[in-house]
Amino acid sequence: MTIDWAHERVLIFAPHPDDETLGCGGLMSKAKAAGAEVYVQFITVGDTADLSPKGQSTVQERYGEIKEVADFFRWNDWQIAFPGDEFHLKLDRLARFELSNMIERHSPLSIAELEPTVVIAPHRTSYNQDHQATAEAVHTALRPSDNRLRHHPRLVLAYEEAADQWRYEAAASPNFLVELDEGHVDDKISAMRLYGTQIHEHPHTRSELTLRSLAALRGMQGGVAFAEGYHALRWLA
Repeated sequence: MTIDWAHERVLIFAPHPDDETLGCGGLMSKAKAAGAEVYVQFITVGDTADLSPKGQSTVQERYGEIKEVADFFRWNDWQIAFPGDEFHLKLDRLARFELSNMIERHSPLSIAELEPTVVIAPHRTSYNQDHQATAEAVHTALRPSDNRLRHHPRLVLAYEEAADQWRYEAAASPNFLVELDEGHVDDKISAMRLYGTQIHEHPHTRSELTLRSLAALRGMQGGVAFAEGYHALRWLA
C-alpha cells in the first residue's frame, strides 16, 4: 500500500529538538516534496550538558538550530510547549493529565486544532524519560472514542531512534516502512548537520554513518535501497 503524501497533514511530536529529524527526517523530506503539510510540536528544550569542549549547549543555540531546520524542511509551523530547564529532561515529573491535554487540545498545534491525518510520536521503549512521557501522553490523547466527537487521525506511528535499540526490552522490528530515495536520506543528514550541538562523529547514535546505515538496514528489510522504520499504532484504511 502506498500513501499519497500530497493529501496528508502530518503532526510530529518531538520531546526535544532533533528527535523529529532522527526519527522522521526522511519521511518529512518525502512528504514535503509531495506537497504535504508538516507540523512539529516540540515538548521541551533547555540548556543541555554535552561532551563538547564547553560542556553544554544553551537554549539560545537550540532555538537557532530549530529555525534553521524548520526553514530547511519548510515546516508549516512548529512550537515548543514547555520550554526551559524546569521541564527539560524532567517531563516524567509533569502530570500526564497536563501533558496529554496540551497534546489533545491546549496548543496551537494540538490534535483538536490541526486535525492531522497522520500523527507520529516517539516509541515508549526509549531509555529517555522525556521520550517515554511524550509517548505515553500521545497514547492517552489518541485514546479510542466516537470520531464524530473527537478527531481521530487515520494513521498513528511511533518512530525509532538508533539510541533506543540497545535496551533488553526494546520493541520488535518496525512493522511499517516508509521507502526513501538517496535524496531523502541526504536531506535527513543535512538537517542533522544543522543541529550542530547534537550531531556527533562516529561511533555515536547521532552520527551520519549511523543514520545512513539504519536507513539502509530498514530499506533492505523492505526490499528497497533505503527506508525509515515505524511502529503502526493505528491505521484506518
